[in-house]
Amino acid sequence: MKAIGYNKSLPITDSDSLVAIELPQPVATGRDLLVKVKAIAVNPVDYKVRQLFPVADGEYRVLGWDAVGEVVATGEAATEFKPGDVVYYAGDLNRQGSNAEYQLVDERIVGTKPKSLSDAEAAALPLTAITAWEMLFEHLAIKQQSPDSTQKSDEMILVVGAAGGVGSILIQLAKAITGATIIATASRESSQTWVKKLGADYVVDHTQPLGPQIDSLIENEGIGQITHVASLNGTESYFENYTELLAPFGKIAMIDDPAEPLDVMKLKLKSLSLHIEFMFARSMFNAADIDEQSRLLNRVSDLVDQGYIQTTSGKNLGTINVDNLKTAHEELESGRTIGKFVLEGF
Repeated sequence: MKAIGYNKSLPITDSDSLVAIELPQPVATGRDLLVKVKAIAVNPVDYKVRQLFPVADGEYRVLGWDAVGEVVATGEAATEFKPGDVVYYAGDLNRQGSNAEYQLVDERIVGTKPKSLSDAEAAALPLTAITAWEMLFEHLAIKQQSPDSTQKSDEMILVVGAAGGVGSILIQLAKAITGATIIATASRESSQTWVKKLGADYVVDHTQPLGPQIDSLIENEGIGQITHVASLNGTESYFENYTELLAPFGKIAMIDDPAEPLDVMKLKLKSLSLHIEFMFARSMFNAADIDEQSRLLNRVSDLVDQGYIQTTSGKNLGTINVDNLKTAHEELESGRTIGKFVLEGF
C-alpha cells in the first residue's frame, strides 16, 4: 500500500524529511478495524514527532493522527463497527498513522463520521474534538447542558490561542452545550473574526497585557471573574497572568509544552488547580475507560449533524502526497494558522 513516512528527523525543507514508501497492507485482529483512509488532517503533533523521534535505520514511521475512512475488515473481537461503515478517529501515538492507504485502529477510539460533512471536513475534527472535550468536561469540569438551553452559568472561560485547531472546536463545544461565557484571545483581524464566528462572547488581544482587558470587560460588560482557563499555547508566558486573573478555586488546563518550568506554588494562595490534557493518554496506556473516546466522538458527530458545530477545516491542500504534506508541516511550524489543514485521496 502507498504511504508517506520518514526515517530521519530532518527540517521540513529537506528533500528526505518526508518520503513516499510502499508498505504491506496490515491485517485486523482483536478489536482492531482495518480502515481504508479517505481523508486526513495534519496537526502540530505530526511535525513534533517528525522532529523529535528518529527511527531505526531501514525503518519508516508513518505520521498522521486524524482520519476519515471506510471500515474494510474487523478483528475477531470487534463488535461496534462492520465493513462499509464510515468512521473518523485520531488514532494511537504508539502505532502507524493515517498518512497511508490503510490503517489499523482500535474500535474503542473510533466514532461514526458526521453524515452532514464531507470526508475532508470531518477529518479536521477528531484529535482536536477529543482534546477540547477532555479539557472542558474532564479537566475543567465545566457543567454540560442541553444544546437547546439558553441559560447562562457563572462560569467564565478564558481561551488562550483560540483560533487554532483545538480552540476552534473548544469554543463551539462550550457555546453549544454549556452556559459559560467565552473570552477568546486573538490578535489578527482574521483570527478575531474567526473566533467570533465560532461563538466567542468576547475577544481580547494576547499581544497586549491581558489583565487590563479583562478588567475592562468586568467593569463595562458586567461579567464575573475568570473561573477557568484553557491554555492552548504560550502557557509559560501567561501563567502568572492566570494566577492573577482567576477567581479562588479556579482551574487551568493546558496542552502545550512550556519552554520553561512553571512555578506551580503560585497556585496555592487561591487554591487554584493545574491540569494537563494529552488526548493520547487513554490509547497509549489502554486506560480502563478507553472507550470514552468513542462515545465522545459519537456525541460530537451528533452535534455536528444537528447543526450546533461546524467543521474546523481551514484549508484543503489537495491529495495525500509528499509535497502537500510538506506544505502542511511547514505552515503549522510557522504557528500562524487558522483552523485545520486537510487532505484527501491518494
